[in-house]
Amino acid sequence: MYSSFVSKHLFSIPILAVVAMQLSFVESVLSLNQTNEYLHHICLNRQGTYKSGSKYERDLNNLIQIISISVLGNVVVFSGDYAPYIKLQCRGDSSTSTCRSCLDTAFSGISRRCPKNRGKIIWYDNCVLTILTSRTYGEIDYQNNFYISNSKDVSGDTKSFNEKRRALLYTLKDKASSKENVPNTKNYLYATGEESFGKMKLYGMMQCTQDLSIKNCSVCLNWILAKLPKCCNGKQGCRFLSTSCNFRYELYPFVKLTTI
Repeated sequence: MYSSFVSKHLFSIPILAVVAMQLSFVESVLSLNQTNEYLHHICLNRQGTYKSGSKYERDLNNLIQIISISVLGNVVVFSGDYAPYIKLQCRGDSSTSTCRSCLDTAFSGISRRCPKNRGKIIWYDNCVLTILTSRTYGEIDYQNNFYISNSKDVSGDTKSFNEKRRALLYTLKDKASSKENVPNTKNYLYATGEESFGKMKLYGMMQCTQDLSIKNCSVCLNWILAKLPKCCNGKQGCRFLSTSCNFRYELYPFVKLTTI
């Protein structure tokens, strides 16, 4: 099931961090966003390890604390070139408290699973946390990705379902990567929507991390949508996630819907 494969200076120590978060303060949909299921992680062994008490460990812990405090909307932070590079992307319908909680959960989870790895990635329902040894700001990550598909197949007209699903996701792709998007707004590089399918409704979501340009967001979303036939055809629900962009669709509502 798995395949793996703005800026503001806040401090002057040689640490590089990026935080790209899309936050929506809509409390009426918290029921759609209560769970924060662990999805997957990757320990990047080629990036080496660090020792307990080392400067790398101290810088990493300090960065996580600073990032958690800085969860106040869409933020991109960097300083220096040689220490941990951190990117956090929360799901577009996350509240500030949900995003901060996901960061705490993700850092604790990746610290257990990849305890001394310099490079590591972990995905949860509400966020993805990436820790690297080099700066990748604005770049598309084609290496670290995976998919999860529903074990149940669609009953009835599978061809029609696949066509409806494709149309919905490509519409959302166009919206998420539209040149009309305004940086530092809650729906920047993010879109959700629904499509009727008989008596049911199909719900979808597309999202890019906010360090990407609109052009690279479109490239990333086209790349993952090309995976649809292999990972998701005929499935009631499916998601494909990288550290740069992701899509998801289900036959039940799972996010606060934006207008297509």
